[in-house]
Amino acid sequence: MPRGRGWTLALAGLVVLAIACDGAAGAGPDPGSSATGGGAGVMAALGDSISNGFASCLAPVPCPRNSWSTGDGTRVDSHYRRLRKTDPRLRARNHARELARADALAAQARLAVQDGARYVTVLIGANDACRKSVEDMTPTATFRRQVDDGLAVLKNTQARVLVVSLPDIYRVWEVGHTSQVAVKAWSLGICPALLANPTSEAQADQARRRAFAARVDEYNAQLAAACKAYGPRCASDGGAAHRVAFSLDMLAAQDFFHPNGSGQNALAKATFAGEPTW
Repeated sequence: MPRGRGWTLALAGLVVLAIACDGAAGAGPDPGSSATGGGAGVMAALGDSISNGFASCLAPVPCPRNSWSTGDGTRVDSHYRRLRKTDPRLRARNHARELARADALAAQARLAVQDGARYVTVLIGANDACRKSVEDMTPTATFRRQVDDGLAVLKNTQARVLVVSLPDIYRVWEVGHTSQVAVKAWSLGICPALLANPTSEAQADQARRRAFAARVDEYNAQLAAACKAYGPRCASDGGAAHRVAFSLDMLAAQDFFHPNGSGQNALAKATFAGEPTW
């Protein structure tokens, strides 16, 4: 087969996979849909690739139908699907974007305000931690300020906000560093601050991983504190997402980092606090 034709077919295949994940009927709440009726009306997800279901379908692309927060697919009993049982006219919008860090939260929050969202989930910080090195990670004080800036955008609305803790990313290394397949996937540059030299037992590498885990703990403490400072319309998950004990079969086979459908479902179950009436 001529090389040019092979690339054409390969690219066509990726397009089909991307459509299957992100654009097919029922693949997720319509990002451009509007809400009418009672109840919450609109809910919105803010954050990064964890919340947009990245790699949870057949390709390494966003798959919002599998989002723990706003997904409407059958594989994940998301917050959206749970709330729809009592509010069938609820609509959802997913503004989470891959590679987003805390400094993107304010812009995402402005979109949620434009939506008129009455329930907003926030899960942010994985990309602040997953930098080239520990030294490149977002300083904790900067992270807190950026989270505060994002939440401030929602302050004068009627939105109920759920701030979700970062999952235990260190556990990804714990469950995957003995898997040759996972190690090979990580070699493509996935979260190097944690996953570089994943099989090394050198003191420097062990210290780097411990420093990574400690910074995630700091981020989680500041997420909870920012929610408390926001006031009574914000609820923290109390570390529930961080306590989810991910196993290798709960991670996407494409990168052994992002939650697959099973992992997304575990996050949804752990973080759902019922009707957002706080």
